[in-house]
Amino acid sequence: MRWVEKILVAKKAILWLLLLFVAASFFPIRAQEEKVVEGKVTAILEEKQSARRLYQKLEVLLTQGKLAGHQVIVKTGDVAAANQPHFQVGDRVLVAIGKDPSGRDFFYIVDFVRTRVLLALFITFVVLVLLVGRWRGVGSLFSLAISFFIILLFILPEINKGRDPVLISIIAAMLIIPIMFYLSHGFNRKTTVAIAGTLVALAITGFLAEISVAAAKLTGFTSDEAAFLQVTKKGAINMRGLVLAGIIIGALGVLDDVTISQSAVVQQLKRANPKIKPTQLFTQALSVGQDHITSMVNTLILVYAGASFPLLLLFVNNPQPFAQVVNYEIIAEEVVRTLTGSIGLVLAVPITTVLAVKMIKK
Repeated sequence: MRWVEKILVAKKAILWLLLLFVAASFFPIRAQEEKVVEGKVTAILEEKQSARRLYQKLEVLLTQGKLAGHQVIVKTGDVAAANQPHFQVGDRVLVAIGKDPSGRDFFYIVDFVRTRVLLALFITFVVLVLLVGRWRGVGSLFSLAISFFIILLFILPEINKGRDPVLISIIAAMLIIPIMFYLSHGFNRKTTVAIAGTLVALAITGFLAEISVAAAKLTGFTSDEAAFLQVTKKGAINMRGLVLAGIIIGALGVLDDVTISQSAVVQQLKRANPKIKPTQLFTQALSVGQDHITSMVNTLILVYAGASFPLLLLFVNNPQPFAQVVNYEIIAEEVVRTLTGSIGLVLAVPITTVLAVKMIKK
């Protein structure tokens, strides 16, 4: 009956993760005392298309909150917008409730409801991880959930209080690393070596990032969100420290793959040839790690480039020379983020390999 027990445990794991995801998805909406509720477009009463804007008069059925079941009239396109959406019958939307000067309720659409799509992707991800990874997959999902809640319940609230983002990120990393590694890869020597290699490489990455950010004179004010955050928090948040914190947490996710792979390579080479000398073991493991470095660095750079496409497109037809464009802080910050993370990734391979060889030797 062991297989039955395994299925039950896997089902419980999926259920708990889904509950956490749904709770995290709906909590912000309910925490606003129903100022934003969900609704469904039931009819398009009027629609006008002009050269610059699309005007729509919609009938929306509210499906959440105290007004659930009520039909309301919502107008969109009164004010010109860069990306005015085109609503259709059946669209699920977020409707904000406000008060006009006379005290009566008025409604306007904030955005589409995307929870179902996100939930479908999440379920697909969980099922595939469990089918392919099996028990290791269950552990990795739990470590993912714990890491997410450490970020959500510790890092963000503490930074929001005005604490040092770098210090908070280092403390969080010290909590996330053992949980993430041991739950995902098991309690064994290989995982312990990977944790040690990750800590050393992450410390080097953080130190290098701090020097680079200071030398490049980055301020952290490269987006409207950063400026808005600084105004609302009245300067309580260290924006430069926030950049460093992002580099540290971002590097942590990449180092996991590299360090655990190098530790496993050393272990397997030793098992295949128990009489191999430490120097030969290091050389052979490092040759495997070199291929890993190449693929991971390419992956890291392409991920950053893909996430920055709108920004990069702004500079395609820029008449200014490249040397001048790259000096803009909005570009320089991404360069520093990418290169410091890549340097830490490269150094993690020899560091973890040395630690694994020494531990196996003992």
